[in-house]
Amino acid sequence: MKKAVFITVRSDSSRLPNKALMKILGRPTIEMVILRAKQVNGVDDVILCTTERPIDDVIVDIARKQGIKHFRGSLEDKLLRWQGAAKAHGIDLFATMDGDDLLCDPELIQLGVRQMEESGCDYIKAPPGLICGSFTYCIRVSALNRVCEIKDTADTEMMWVYFEDTGLFKVSDLIVGDRAFFSDDIRLTLDYPEDFEFFNRIFEHYRCVDNDVPLREITGFLKDHPEIVAINSARQKDYLDNQKKKTKLVIKKENA
Repeated sequence: MKKAVFITVRSDSSRLPNKALMKILGRPTIEMVILRAKQVNGVDDVILCTTERPIDDVIVDIARKQGIKHFRGSLEDKLLRWQGAAKAHGIDLFATMDGDDLLCDPELIQLGVRQMEESGCDYIKAPPGLICGSFTYCIRVSALNRVCEIKDTADTEMMWVYFEDTGLFKVSDLIVGDRAFFSDDIRLTLDYPEDFEFFNRIFEHYRCVDNDVPLREITGFLKDHPEIVAINSARQKDYLDNQKKKTKLVIKKENA
């Protein structure tokens, strides 16, 4: 069984323009994400998944520079892009890492991949209370292929509903025992200017140009410095409201 980390990213963004290319400690943020993904043990590949548009050439160049593979596919249809990447690179299951989750944790991804292998489930999601941006999903490609058969839209940015709300798949929460990874206040995703300031404060504190500080260490630091957590914590409601607004389940009539 071939396993991978898929980094999902494109150059443009509406809430924080060109956030993938904004620099922290002299590196574009997407390069920081790639460095993080390369620390995941137990997978065969790290694959950057972006679009075919010329504007995303710069992201592909960064992936090549970092020695990882890439796949270019649909702009709107994230599921179809993942399916194309899985087919092109022979992947059987993958963990996702969003291009704006600069501190997504390699340890948690390893837990997810191992849990998926041992349990035989189709899809693993973050449990309630896990820090936003610390883990996204693990997905079995056979389940992804089934979702691509039943969906009836190309707008799949909020793709989770096809796995969680159709009743077709074996879905599990990531099993995490360490409470260091849980907080309702810490927000580790880059969508707003406040998020960029928050990440800058962390990276400047550790001077971690290779983005190699374990998340459990960072959460300890943040719990001792609530003033840093407060920089972007209020943005979490905006983030969740925006996700809710864009979430929809559109399936073909024969599967309804």
